[in-house]
Amino acid sequence: MERKHRLAVSGYDFDKAVHRAADLFQIKITEILLPGKKPVRVKARSLVCYWAVKELGISGLKVAVKLGLTQSAVSRAAQRGERLAIKYNLFFENG
Repeated sequence: MERKHRLAVSGYDFDKAVHRAADLFQIKITEILLPGKKPVRVKARSLVCYWAVKELGISGLKVAVKLGLTQSAVSRAAQRGERLAIKYNLFFENG
């Protein structure tokens, strides 16, 4: 079964990505959704973008709307998030 489909069937979605990132970085969910460049917020948001776009297959535009970012910012954040995921083994279904 394709990974994206398997994750969706298992109940993984954008909201779960936000909750998981908030837990990992020990911040409130609202902190991820707020604008700003606080380092912990940027890391958490980057991981959410990576999980949502690359692992769940949600369009960058939909993620941008949910996070109040541009589509281009989501793309850059997803790249940062991928580096974090690889460095710290933070793939969506690992946890």
